[in-house]
Amino acid sequence: MKSYFLQGILKNEGWTPPVTVSVDEAGKIVSIVEGQIPEALTLDAYAIPGFQNAHSHAFQYAMAGLAEIHSTTSAPDDFWSWREAMYDLALRISPDDLEHIASQLYSELLRHGYTDVAEFHYVHHNQNGQPYGNLAEMGERLVAAAAKVGIGITLVPIFYQKGGFGKAASESQRRFLSPTIDAYFELLEASDQACLHYEHANLAIGIHSMRGVDPSDIEIVAMDGRKDLPFHIHISEQLKEVEDCIAHLNQRPVEWFLENIDVNDRFHLVHATHLDTNEIVNLAKSKANVVLCPSTEGNLGDGIFPLIEYQNAGGAWSIGTDSHVGLNPFEEFRLLDYGQRLIRHKRNSFYSSSEGDGGKFAIDMALKSGRRAMGNKSEAYFEIGSYFDACLLNAKSPLLESSSGLSLTSAMVYSSDSKMQKGTISKGKLVVIDGKHIGSERINKEFVKTIRQLGNR
Repeated sequence: MKSYFLQGILKNEGWTPPVTVSVDEAGKIVSIVEGQIPEALTLDAYAIPGFQNAHSHAFQYAMAGLAEIHSTTSAPDDFWSWREAMYDLALRISPDDLEHIASQLYSELLRHGYTDVAEFHYVHHNQNGQPYGNLAEMGERLVAAAAKVGIGITLVPIFYQKGGFGKAASESQRRFLSPTIDAYFELLEASDQACLHYEHANLAIGIHSMRGVDPSDIEIVAMDGRKDLPFHIHISEQLKEVEDCIAHLNQRPVEWFLENIDVNDRFHLVHATHLDTNEIVNLAKSKANVVLCPSTEGNLGDGIFPLIEYQNAGGAWSIGTDSHVGLNPFEEFRLLDYGQRLIRHKRNSFYSSSEGDGGKFAIDMALKSGRRAMGNKSEAYFEIGSYFDACLLNAKSPLLESSSGLSLTSAMVYSSDSKMQKGTISKGKLVVIDGKHIGSERINKEFVKTIRQLGNR
């Protein structure tokens, strides 16, 4: 058994006084008691629940920051031109490459306080577009990377079939494709088996997008696929996507999805940037979740999600890092909030009728909806019998040391930087200490070697 003495932990009802949290050999909480017990490790930290990264494309971390060298011609540089650079990278990477890239990324996510990640995975086949002998070879490498660094993973093998509404896939998309529903279900089953290699891995169902799969096949997957799994889909990210959907189906993407799919709280719609009023209200009413990725959405010029209208209608949201140009969950919160403030000229974006603390509201919303994205329906921040997952903030940081319980959470969300993040406990194990992952030396070395061999940086 391990015990950690903390200056306080954030529970659903608010901050505790200094407590000792003890975990069993599996990393599950067995007790939370006030004060310090003799054998406890003193961490000089406050603990908030570990963050849930509800949307990740691990391989794209290899191109983080590279899309900012722009042509000086009049050619547009937008999502669609960025996508071609992403395809080029996707065609290069081997299974070993993917495992090393994902290991580096996942160790960095842990360093920033994420303890679980939903991996929206679509690089399935070899460089020639042929399936590996193990259909889930690439997914299995993602699971191996998560196991290596100690992060929980929800593997979301993606059904990808088309190159656009009514269009055949392009040659550059050849590694992504499952031509039929049966082929996708075979991939899903193989991916389920891959998750058995790691106790903190589980499965979800994923459709790339409305443009990426024939609409009739989306209906069948939603109807005939496993109902016990979270369901993830990109939707309405770009204006062109909405325009193309209207031209092809005479409906907007979310409008069509809500009318043709039996949507409930297991559904996670990624981005959903461009919604009209009816879509906002009906999406919230369906109890589905939206996954927002502010750093990537800003980087790609997607647009600004109608957060206030969606929250007012009772909508739930989580956060993800998507292309990984940003990895800090507090920065995702700030980008999301400040975008709303700039277009509304008001300051209270994060609130509900029962929660007026902006920082607490953001953590609560992202935690509960993010856990649902992982297939975890628990809403308790820390509870006996659950894994101890915690983002640790330095209690000796001057801003935090001088803050009361009333202001502590928002001081973290709105004023923290990476120096204030002291460590991370994932599944009961202290995997990040003073800003450094315990396996960083080996992981960093393998990553740098891989990237140099790829030659894309």
